[in-house]
Amino acid sequence: MSHQRGSVLVVDDEPTIAEVVSRYLQRAGYATRVAADGPEALDAFGRERADLVVLDLMLPGIDGLEVMRRLRDGAPPAPAVILLTARGEESDRVVGLRLGADDYVVKPFSPAELVARVDAVLRRTATVADDDGPMRFGGLEIDPAAHRALLHGDELALTQREFDLLVFFARHPGRAFTREELMDKVWQFSFYTDTSTVTVHVRRLRAKLEADPEVAALVETVWGVGYRFAGGSA
Repeated sequence: MSHQRGSVLVVDDEPTIAEVVSRYLQRAGYATRVAADGPEALDAFGRERADLVVLDLMLPGIDGLEVMRRLRDGAPPAPAVILLTARGEESDRVVGLRLGADDYVVKPFSPAELVARVDAVLRRTATVADDDGPMRFGGLEIDPAAHRALLHGDELALTQREFDLLVFFARHPGRAFTREELMDKVWQFSFYTDTSTVTVHVRRLRAKLEADPEVAALVETVWGVGYRFAGGSA
């Protein structure tokens, strides 16, 4: 391709996986670097930031969750993160989503599928800012162009996917969406059947939006359906 679509850091201690993933991403137009462990990944990211990090959970020395924590705690903006996990690591996967991972891919995986996930995450990052002016719902102000959300004047620390989800809800106040619809519209994976990541992201978003997340005033659960943004009651 004649232009770079974004930069990706691939972190995996299995050289074959890292090489194959890197090659597929490069063919898709991404500037790609590779790191074999946690310290190398943090050093590489510190020297040159990446838009997205493909991060194996099971790394020697510093594991993937700790690497992600350090990336999130560093100077903003934090990169998008896609976790690479083994089939038996479901609890770690959930923890990773709660800590701010944008998505995960279970090994063994198709490199083409991973590229599609990277495309979807970075496409949302690139396009969400272009659509709307600021939106206000009581004490909540959302500015897609500035990539900021303020609650009673205080800026919310949202991950990329949390912000995408909030913007989508704000554009459709009062409408109920199933988890599958949210996966299709926000994650842009119409073929993706595991919707637990939606549940986790809604829970995280509520924890940051609501004074009492158990009494949801902004993001309501519609039993038997999914979720609805009730911004008018903010």
